[in-house]
Amino acid sequence: MTTLDETRFFSPLDAEAGRLPATVTLVGAGPGDPELLTLKAARALADARLVLYDKLVSKEVLKLVNPQADLIYVGKQSGHHVLTQDGIIELMVRIAKSGRSVLRLKGGDPYIFGRGGEEAQALAAAGIRFEVIPGISAAQGMAAYAGIPLTHRDHAAQVVFVTGHLRDEKGGRGLELDWASLARPHQTLVIYMGVATLPIVCEQLIHHGLGADSPAAVIENVTLPTQRTVAGTLATLPTLARVHAVRAPALIVIGGVVSLHAELARDARAEDAPGIAPS
Repeated sequence: MTTLDETRFFSPLDAEAGRLPATVTLVGAGPGDPELLTLKAARALADARLVLYDKLVSKEVLKLVNPQADLIYVGKQSGHHVLTQDGIIELMVRIAKSGRSVLRLKGGDPYIFGRGGEEAQALAAAGIRFEVIPGISAAQGMAAYAGIPLTHRDHAAQVVFVTGHLRDEKGGRGLELDWASLARPHQTLVIYMGVATLPIVCEQLIHHGLGADSPAAVIENVTLPTQRTVAGTLATLPTLARVHAVRAPALIVIGGVVSLHAELARDARAEDAPGIAPS
């Protein structure tokens, strides 16, 4: 566990704080652009006294946190965790039980692949009051900023969110997805945390009947100034992603709606290199 000052982090700030029940607020920081924060989230950041924040929370959003607040980084990334998920929950519960309220700041929306549900369950089990403030998800931000609508009457009557970074039944890592369902036509498939498994995803979808020429794209750094879209087809996207050195965080989007990107993308330019497009 991260070394923390016991007096500073596990004690109420003052006598009045000690008399009030501590509350944990799970806040969705949105996909990165600070202007996409909800008003309620912005107010919570301005009033916060102690913040536990994740890796995907942008620096611009962190600038909106009360400058007097204590900030504790608990981010996780592949191969390096400051704390495990269980460790984060333990820390959050321990601080709250000491009498200090906590703002738990997460990228996107806490309840969309943010493990907010698990944290809320732990808080409920510990008898700690909590509130959830939703945020704009990465998929929603991508749709607007990359010009790829999630649904469209001509292309998709439904949208499916899945993660490319799963735990299998034995507790290991795997991609045990319902490929037949995901390969259905006339839907939009959005894959979170799937950059490392992109070749497997495309191979499996083609194997289960989705056309190799289906439009597909991967979008880096959604809603940030560094956002980048690499577009191609199910067959070509793995190679394009490798050639253009795509890195996480990124979303994969597959379906007919991707064909609208060139028309709807913000600041689209005709001179873009093949396979890569502005966002």
